[in-house]
Amino acid sequence: MSNDSFTHLDDQGRAHMVNVDEKPTTRRSARARAVVTMAPETAQAIRAVELDKGDALSVARLAGIMGAKRTADLIPLCHPLPLDHVAVHLEVEEDRVVIETQATCDGKTGVEMEALTAATTAALALYDMAKARDRAMVISEVLLLEKSGGRSGHWRRDGHG
Repeated sequence: MSNDSFTHLDDQGRAHMVNVDEKPTTRRSARARAVVTMAPETAQAIRAVELDKGDALSVARLAGIMGAKRTADLIPLCHPLPLDHVAVHLEVEEDRVVIETQATCDGKTGVEMEALTAATTAALALYDMAKARDRAMVISEVLLLEKSGGRSGHWRRDGHG
């Protein structure tokens, strides 16, 4: 297979940042998800703000926002993007916290990685806040729910809206 089909490889097969200089600026948006599964008692403590470290949901929300803003510092070939908005929503269920994020900007490349980084960073922060109570928590289902903008247009994972 030629390197022409791999946008992040140069003509010698080395990884490089894609040149987006010629791409038009368009409105970009992406939504992602992560799930932190835990003991029901841990979920209840998070909901009631009874963890020793304090309000885990607020810390996770801020961590997700910060993670999205620092994506290009963490993922080597990501372009730094001027994010217009990052939202982090956390829903405490019986034995898990479902994290959904959205990142939006006007740019030349998509914000999927920013939305995914927000979801993952929020999940890691939630784990950190609750690990003294429940070290068996599991972070899973990190996935892109939807993206819009750019040449490939709108994409949505079936069953998620």
